[in-house]
Amino acid sequence: MKRSITLIALSGVLVMTSCVSKKKYVALEQELTDTQSNLQRTAVEKEELEEKFAKIESRVADYNAKINSLRTSNDEKMVMVEDFAAISNNTKEKMKQTLANVDQQKLQGATSLKDSMNLAVSHNLKSSLSDNLKEDEDISIDIDNTVVMISISDKMLFNSGSYRVSNKADDVLKKLAEVINSEPSLEVMVEGHTDPRTISTPVIEDNWDLSVKRATSIIRKLQSSYDVDPAKLIASGRSSYKPLVENDTKENMAINRRTRIVLLPNMDKFFAMLSAN
Repeated sequence: MKRSITLIALSGVLVMTSCVSKKKYVALEQELTDTQSNLQRTAVEKEELEEKFAKIESRVADYNAKINSLRTSNDEKMVMVEDFAAISNNTKEKMKQTLANVDQQKLQGATSLKDSMNLAVSHNLKSSLSDNLKEDEDISIDIDNTVVMISISDKMLFNSGSYRVSNKADDVLKKLAEVINSEPSLEVMVEGHTDPRTISTPVIEDNWDLSVKRATSIIRKLQSSYDVDPAKLIASGRSSYKPLVENDTKENMAINRRTRIVLLPNMDKFFAMLSAN
């Protein structure tokens, strides 16, 4: 009888132990499921946060690009100079910096933006071409609308009565070629001008002939020595019929003996190029 009771008691203990173990297992299994769910939810949330962060980064990049674009657009926005030429705000600022170095008496005579631009272009171009010239009258620059005209005294380029380019012309022609070559769209006309004194030699028939030969000599020099594209060049002779001043003194005749370089540039690009030089 006692043995029966003991067996029954032992069976009860085993059943109770089995129940407790099963409950723990179920609880642990549920805890594992909950943990896995939390991990999955955390991974999803992490992915969502990364996606939101990427979107924010993209928006910030877009805003920065727009700001830079606005700055660039403002610098490159073209403004008209009295129906004369279109220049960018950036070029306009460079022009102001140049004008600070222009002779104040000349600057006082500039009554319009067009006059100021002409002074600035003339100053930069003359600095580019004539920093070695001792006499200011050896080179002069005039601007008529978008046409730039550079007049170089014949004593800088030729010997008297000759159309052979002298060695002393090398420096100014080299610099002129650099200006021409730096602007692909530039067209250049070289004009020969003489005084009215009669000339006739075995190789030069008259002043027409001399003026054309001088223009052609300059063009050949630009092409052969300084690699200027000949398709950009035009040679012309004006003889003595376009004087700057009356031919009534030796000094005035010397002024009229000149070679004129006529440039047809995009003024905005041209000034930017001169400023860079």
